[in-house]
Amino acid sequence: MKDGHDIDYDPAPGDRVAKTTCYMCACRCGIDVHLKDGEVAYIEGNRDHPVNRGVLCAKGSAGIMQHLSPARLRAPLRRTGPRGSGQFEEISWEEALSEVTERLAAIRKFGPEKLAFFTGRDQSQSFTGFWAQAFGTPNYAAHGGFCSVNMAAAGITTMGGAFWEFGQPDWERTELFMLFGVAEDHDSNPIKMGLGRLKERGVKVIGVNPIRTGYNAIADEWVGITPGTDGLFILSLVHCLLRAGKIDLDYLARFTDAPVLVNEDAASDDLGLLLRTEDDRHMVIDRRTGKPAPFDAEGILPDLGGKLRRRGTTHRSVFQMIAGRYLAKEYAPEIVGPQVGIEPERIHAIAAELAHAAFDKSFEIAQPWTDFRGERHETMRGRPVSFHAMRGISAHSNGFQTCRALHLLQILLGSVEVPGGFRFKPPYPKPARAHPKPHAKCEPGEPLDGPHLGFVHGPDDLCLREDGSPARIDKAFTWENPLSAHGLMHMLISNAHAGDPYEIDTLFLYMANMAWNSSMNTSGVMAMLTDTNEHGDYVIPNIIYSDAYSSEMVAFADIVLPDTTYLERYDCISLLDRPICEADAVADAIRWPVVEPDRDVRAFQSVLVDLGARLGLPGFVEEDGSPRYADYADYMMNHERRPGVGPLAGWRLGPNGISHGRGLPNGAQLDEYIRHGGFWHAPIPEEARFYKPWNRAYQDWAVETGLFDAPCPYLFSLWSEPLRRFQLAAEGIGTRQPPDHLRARIRATHDPLPIWYPPMEDGHADPVEFPLHALTQRPMAMYHSWGGQNAWLRQIHGMNPLYVPTKWWVGCGFAEGDWARLRSVHGEITVPVAHMAALNEDTVWTWNAIGKRRGAWALGDDAPEGKEGFLLNHLIHELLPPRGDGLRWTNSDPITGQAAWFDLRVAIEKVPASEASHPRLRPQESPVGCGPADVTQKVGR
Repeated sequence: MKDGHDIDYDPAPGDRVAKTTCYMCACRCGIDVHLKDGEVAYIEGNRDHPVNRGVLCAKGSAGIMQHLSPARLRAPLRRTGPRGSGQFEEISWEEALSEVTERLAAIRKFGPEKLAFFTGRDQSQSFTGFWAQAFGTPNYAAHGGFCSVNMAAAGITTMGGAFWEFGQPDWERTELFMLFGVAEDHDSNPIKMGLGRLKERGVKVIGVNPIRTGYNAIADEWVGITPGTDGLFILSLVHCLLRAGKIDLDYLARFTDAPVLVNEDAASDDLGLLLRTEDDRHMVIDRRTGKPAPFDAEGILPDLGGKLRRRGTTHRSVFQMIAGRYLAKEYAPEIVGPQVGIEPERIHAIAAELAHAAFDKSFEIAQPWTDFRGERHETMRGRPVSFHAMRGISAHSNGFQTCRALHLLQILLGSVEVPGGFRFKPPYPKPARAHPKPHAKCEPGEPLDGPHLGFVHGPDDLCLREDGSPARIDKAFTWENPLSAHGLMHMLISNAHAGDPYEIDTLFLYMANMAWNSSMNTSGVMAMLTDTNEHGDYVIPNIIYSDAYSSEMVAFADIVLPDTTYLERYDCISLLDRPICEADAVADAIRWPVVEPDRDVRAFQSVLVDLGARLGLPGFVEEDGSPRYADYADYMMNHERRPGVGPLAGWRLGPNGISHGRGLPNGAQLDEYIRHGGFWHAPIPEEARFYKPWNRAYQDWAVETGLFDAPCPYLFSLWSEPLRRFQLAAEGIGTRQPPDHLRARIRATHDPLPIWYPPMEDGHADPVEFPLHALTQRPMAMYHSWGGQNAWLRQIHGMNPLYVPTKWWVGCGFAEGDWARLRSVHGEITVPVAHMAALNEDTVWTWNAIGKRRGAWALGDDAPEGKEGFLLNHLIHELLPPRGDGLRWTNSDPITGQAAWFDLRVAIEKVPASEASHPRLRPQESPVGCGPADVTQKVGR
């Protein structure tokens, strides 16, 4: 009682709830947005949502501050001062769109390739790619080449999917969980929920990471590996398992290419290629008859020890190649341990734990199913070992082969798509051949000849012009990086600045903070964006940029198209793109404007719809030239990528009413999503939930649902024929040949079986002069640079010290409050340091994207992010250091082009304390001013 009145200890946070999808990271959790008098008052998790089931992290809860951020752009902008200054004038949308349309129309008429359209962390890449294809430019990609293409490409080419968005551990059944280099800001709620379940059940967690934070901090065993050596460690585990005979031979024989026959004739042009039937089916030896047969023939049992001599050529099974490779002494823990920083005994012990969990704890589920050969199985065998990995093993120049090595390990244990193991999420699994090949042929005024991104299967699929030069500005899908399935965003600006392979006219970016944390060589990139030629014109003539906030990149744009916040627009989390499915269910979701913007801003996707109509792009206009779609919401409901298949799978129209999966467009579809909590969710039939690549029930269900147009069962590819085809070309075989200077590198790195080689910077930067590895890591409380203007999240991470291990802390004489100079071959920075014992002894690290440029994000001049915060990116170059051969090699994986920013080597020394980190760039002017010292909001009366 207080003054005679009852105290309300549980006041309602709002007067109504709007259910939508979070955008504070890539989890895409369901949220309940509480509104009071039409304003956002509170955000909590949606308890009915399949992704997070009510759980919400600090980022998601802080979405209210993202929505109210003082860094929000307010109106379209036209640059008035020099690039990088931040000097703009506000203009109308009609002025902005007319100017952009005039520029783009001229480009499309005379040379569509002169437009480079790249997006950052948007979640509508099927749509932005569709727009770029209609425009006709070959130069489109998103940020995956800077982030995780090694993981995605290695997973898809090996087993038809990878970690995170492609699949998940069987949290309820696994008996051992092992994670490698996981980014703590990605998929964080599902992983935390899964780890909680494992802890409840007493399941052991092993964390392999040079840095012990987050998930690794709660692991039962932490393996502080030397950066860049994960692949060698994994192959040593494979060695141990092979020697002990702890591999699933039946699984390998039935569901992988382990029994497929390989050409062994050194004189043959097909050396190392797989034997096929006349109708292009892989050949195996049938154990029952001893005769060759197609891998998918009914009634056969493939022989792992198969051998065949045909027309004078000997063929042996892939499995024999695997055994011959990894049983070699070079993979023994006693040899590998010192190279990876792990005691040999620990490698033996971890291998034994994997074997114990997979085989001694194996179990069966009484669920009948029929495989693709027509064989009926009465049970499903469980191998309860599961893995998870992300950027830590991906962002190295050996990352593609390392990721393949991890998939090899999973598959040898028989722990993929089985109870207790790693499980795919629809629309995965699907093999690389089910994805498109990349296209780059463009003609003035015409759409591109096909999708930009995809998978190459040999030299004939590369995106090269008639003279052999790259067709794309980023040089994706070339001899330098043939399997670059996500493009090379990190090479975009340096190549455009150099006019190599050709000059562009306009750089069109969306949510890609290229002038700061989304580039290596940050200072150099800013110089390229502002560089002028002998006539005083900018070397990159035009830059159009769209963002919701006043990021560092905004200051370098000529025209700025202001986006909305995620609570003010429609978005589509689509099965065509980056879905939110679970292993047992298919799902998609939407965002919708739960509040109206109070600024003159427009959703970027709707702006693209408008531009598509103004430019008369195919797919965006009707036959009479009128706009096909009113806005992005209209596109979401009425666009069809294939007959009956559109951006959203729920509440379509069938012959007898509402249909899910396949069906005609439904004008009330978005209303149904909103009425059902912002998402659609449907379970996979019980018989179809495991063995998905080989399970007839799953394949039939996937066709019925619209994931495939026909069943596509396949074998896991332990032997990569596409890589072998590139090796053959490097050996001089075939009509399409690589440049001579790349032959040795292709032969060495494009091995059809997973291999390990040292990170490429090790061969360019003297390890004696630069003895330390330097890493960045995403904090759980931030997502890239977005959180840097969030009043709540800034209280968690306002600055970022360089964390130094005990060995170097003591050796350099550091004490609390000290500063250090960190040098690489490329440059140096001066930063505050902090001691961290739970760290690989020769590794330093910091949180990424905490440091900000002054004037950006509406932060004050004395904000700690712009004073003490810093980026390691200043020390990393998009090219490797010269090594005397006259060439500058890209600082990327030689197979996929993945940016290798985790290969960085540095030297450290103690220096006098500084008032601010260096380099300290001059402030940008802020087009939105400076935010208030205190952020407060009173909602309602």
